[in-house]
Parts: sequence; structure tokens; C-alpha cells
Amino acid sequence: MDLEPGGVKNSKMKGVGSDSSKDMIFRADKIDLKNLDAQLEKHLSKVWSRKSEQERPKEVWEIDLAKLEIRYAFAHGAFGTVYRGIYDNQDVAVKVLDWGEDGVTTAAETAVLRASFRQEVAVWHKLDHPHVTKFIGASMGTSNLKIPEDSSSTHGENSPPSRACCVVVEYLPGGTLKQFLFKNRRKKLAFKLVVQLALDLSRGISYLHSKKIVHRDVKTENMLLDRFARLKIADFGVARVEAMNPSDMTGETGTLGYMAPEVLEGMPYNHRCDVYSFGICLWEIYCCDMPYPDLSFADLSAAVVRQNLRPEIPRCCPSSFANIMRKCWDGNPNKRPEMEDVVRMLEAVDTRKGGGMIPEDHTPTCFCFTHPRGP
Repeated sequence: MDLEPGGVKNSKMKGVGSDSSKDMIFRADKIDLKNLDAQLEKHLSKVWSRKSEQERPKEVWEIDLAKLEIRYAFAHGAFGTVYRGIYDNQDVAVKVLDWGEDGVTTAAETAVLRASFRQEVAVWHKLDHPHVTKFIGASMGTSNLKIPEDSSSTHGENSPPSRACCVVVEYLPGGTLKQFLFKNRRKKLAFKLVVQLALDLSRGISYLHSKKIVHRDVKTENMLLDRFARLKIADFGVARVEAMNPSDMTGETGTLGYMAPEVLEGMPYNHRCDVYSFGICLWEIYCCDMPYPDLSFADLSAAVVRQNLRPEIPRCCPSSFANIMRKCWDGNPNKRPEMEDVVRMLEAVDTRKGGGMIPEDHTPTCFCFTHPRGP
């Protein structure tokens, strides 16, 4: 086979170079590089799908796809879709991330998705705690993910990508903590349950911090409940190992309403940003309500940072519990307690005398709405 410089057959390049086949010269401006790149990408994709999954070394967290059965979708978000499924005879939730092969997502956005996936798996697969959702395994960039067509079209979603990655975790039937609180927004929760949920969450976060992991998106939507209303932390998409130098951890990462002032300002921060978010969650668990429902992003950010705005604590809230909220959401991160100290403070709260939130449409049986109580 006759090849010219660059390894290209001269028989394939008619009209590209000079008229002499002996001294063939190729002009780069005449070669359709875009088309060649597309063909190369297509070829590599096929090779990657065919060989990579079979021949590359398995990661310790990789699942056996033959044991995974995906049933139906039950949650959708910007990250992708969460499905109900069975893995090795166990009920599981399968979070499928889109690799960005929809023709719309940019290369940069695709890179972010892939990095987020790797980061989540790297963090989650090493965790083992009763208040952290159990990680079962993951599959990176597989083309063998069998998703029922009818489930992928639920809520108008597009078909899953040809190369999808997924995270498989234990399935918790109680839904998210946010959903649970919303269901109880009128009757509120018994104070004993309030403190128990707070303890579950504080113990989970304390465990993460002991492993030098900052969750960075502590909120009720990222907490799941089992059938006994035991809470487990979920979603480690933005979690990361804490940097030794706080200046290495900057940027507005998290969810508005839960983000600490230093995070909102783009200042260096550490694990105590989780403590602030936990304080907001405490208020939400006690009140079964949303903090700052009527403020815009700009107004809320400015008020939290410059005016020290925090949710209003109801007068009927026991002082022991209210004080923990205030300590956790202190504007100065250095004054916030460590989560292990928060656990001890919550364990000391007396739940025998009630103290749960009184619904606004109920006639109060105490004088908490008529006479201010001390802090």
C-alpha cells in the first residue's frame, strides 16, 4: 500500500495536491479536518465501548451490570434521572448522569459532568455510617445500561445517552426530608422527632467531617428517610475532601438559603460552612417550613451577608434548641461549634416536656405567642 507523508493514501487524495503523483504534496487548507475529527471520534467511541468496558481494569466500586435491573424513573433533575431498581436482589436507587451527548451540551459542560461523577464516586464509596446513604457501586460511561424506554420518557425526558454513567445506592422509601416536612407543614412534628432527626443529621455530618469531607450542599432536599423515619445523608455531587489551605476552597457552591455568608461572598471557607447549613436545617425541621420564601437571590444574599439575616425562631421553640440554631448559623465561622459538639448539645436537649412547634391555626396551650421567652 502506497502511503505519502502523513500516512495518507495518494489514491484517496485526488485533486488535493499537485498533478504529479510522484511528488504529491498535500495542502492542509484543503483537508476537511472537522470531518476527519468527527470520523475519528466516532471510531474511538466504538472502540471505547467495545474494548474499554471489557479490557480495562475494574475499579473497586464498579458494579456488575448483569445484576442490575432498572424498573422506572421517580425523580428528575439537572444532573439526570433517578430510577428505582434491583441490584443483586436488593432494592436500589440508580442515579444516571448524562454524558452530554445530546448535541446541545458543550464540551466544557460535559467535562464538568464527568468530573462531578468521578468526585461523587470517589467520596461516597469510602463512606460507611448509619446516617449516610449506603453506596453500592457505580458504572462509568457504560453503553450496556438497560433502561426501559417507557421509564426514560416519563415527564417528557429524552432517551438516555448511549454512554451513561450511574451511581447505585440503597433505596430509602421515606423520600426526602424536605418532602416529609412539607407533608407535616400544618400539624408540625413532635419535639422528640424533631430532635431525633436533628441528631441523625448532626451525627452524619460529624462523621463526614471526621473523614475530612465537606458536603457543601447540606439541605433537607439532600437528606433521605427510611421506613422508620431514620435520616441518611445523600448526594455527594459537590462534596470534596477539605483543603489544608482554606484559600483553596472558594466559590459559591451550595443552595441559596443554606449557604454560609463566607460562601456567598466567594471567600475562603472550611467545613464550618456545613455547620451553618445545618443550623438552617434545624429551623426547617422544627418549623416544617421554608426559610426566606419571599426573597430573591440578590436580596437574600445581601441580607444574609450584610444584615445578618436569619430565619425568625418561633417563641415556642425551647431555648436549648434555639440556642443551637443561633450558634450554628453565626456569621463568624470561627464561632460556630464543631459538629461533634453539636451532637453533644442535642443529646442534652430534654424532649420529655414536649416543646414542638405550635401550628398557627391552633389555639396555643402555652403563652409562647403572647409573652416573649428568654433566649
